[in-house]
Amino acid sequence: MKATKAHKRITHAEDLISDVLERYSEDEPEIRQQLLDAKAAIGRAKDAVKLQVPARTPKKAATKRAAVNVPPVKATKKHKATKRDMEG
Repeated sequence: MKATKAHKRITHAEDLISDVLERYSEDEPEIRQQLLDAKAAIGRAKDAVKLQVPARTPKKAATKRAAVNVPPVKATKKHKATKRDMEG
């Protein structure tokens, strides 16, 4: 799995746990503590994956764009002599 996709999925998991924390009753401190620990672990995983995302160098990006924008070479047609060219 690519690092950017993993980062998006981890972010989604973090949002889900945050939502559960908001909705969960504060009467159960043990469960809330477990959810907070899980959220912290997800945050650490998110930071670890974020460090692995490679930064694109401008040189590679420019080279790729240049290769895509180059128009194909057209074959040149040879001009045949017509009757009008021979009359003149």
